[in-house]
Amino acid sequence: MHLPAFPYQSNIVGLGTALPPHKVQQSDVRDLVSALFSKEYRGLERLLPVFENTQIQSRYFSKPLEWFKEQVSFVESSKAYVETASELCFQAASEAMRTAGLQASDIGMVVVVSTTGISTPSLDAKLIQRLQLPHTTRRLPIWGLGCAGGVAGLARSAELCSTLPPNTYLLMVAVELCSLTFQRNDITKSNIVASSLFADGAAAAILKDEDRGMRDEGKSAQESRNQPTNPPTLLNSYSFLFDDSEDIMGWDILDSGLKVRFSRDIPTFIAEHLPQRLQEACAAWGLEREQIRRFVVHAGGAKVLNAYHTALGIPQKELEAAYTVLRGHGNMSSVSVLFALQEYCRTNEANGDFGVMMALGPGFSAEFVLFRW
Repeated sequence: MHLPAFPYQSNIVGLGTALPPHKVQQSDVRDLVSALFSKEYRGLERLLPVFENTQIQSRYFSKPLEWFKEQVSFVESSKAYVETASELCFQAASEAMRTAGLQASDIGMVVVVSTTGISTPSLDAKLIQRLQLPHTTRRLPIWGLGCAGGVAGLARSAELCSTLPPNTYLLMVAVELCSLTFQRNDITKSNIVASSLFADGAAAAILKDEDRGMRDEGKSAQESRNQPTNPPTLLNSYSFLFDDSEDIMGWDILDSGLKVRFSRDIPTFIAEHLPQRLQEACAAWGLEREQIRRFVVHAGGAKVLNAYHTALGIPQKELEAAYTVLRGHGNMSSVSVLFALQEYCRTNEANGDFGVMMALGPGFSAEFVLFRW
């Protein structure tokens, strides 16, 4: 079969994940929300079943549940974000470098994706120093893509791999501390629904341009042994920005911090728009839709995953990695798709099929990455 020429071939040669220390059960979060809002939110009891409907069993938060009983200032939540995000970035990046068998001197660029907090200097600058990477390491912070950030970050990272010097790798890290954006004084449905879904975590991926890797001279046998024998290879990407859709998802800025904007039925939006967008993506890549056999998707919620199944015809087996991440970790925004990728690679075998990673995020936008594994 004749295959199209792809713009790049970037191998994912290492993955790493990290979680904050406070594991919470979904039932405990439900009880906390009930205690905090029952007197202020009329009809709250009719909304609380959303906690069970998510199919989430446990999540990880940056702070213990007691911390969320009072409204904290933006200053306090920002301090917590920088401290915890910096640590989780370091842990996830360190694990990814270990799985790839790399040293600090092997990294030529760092990309950090996050939308749930603000830090200047950016987190990538802090990470480069913590990992003791070369002072010449290129860096790129990406902010504002929300749940789509993991897929978009991989796309931009894959594109940049071929620009790096020989024998160097790109380190991409996604970190989100969604829990720290919780607004104690926000008695809207969006805030209640968000409190049933979102969680904290970090994930990292090490990328290497395949063509550049084949051209590299002096590559050690040890380096070759440490790389996975069949790493997923990123080949192309596709992005789509929907008109007049800012109200679907995003932040409203308050004195107390970032207030979630969550105002449309995203599963319905998926059913109406995603089949055509995926068809357009395949056409742009020079592939037939039927050639896409593998799917790694953002675990946005049970209804979102069901919409992927019914609207796009994705087999349930292909969604199991995302369901596993959702059950054990909730929705970690940009981070979830990297957790799902790690789980997918752990529970499936490589056979050379084409696959798509996909996620939706503020804009409102859809992000796709074509891979082969």
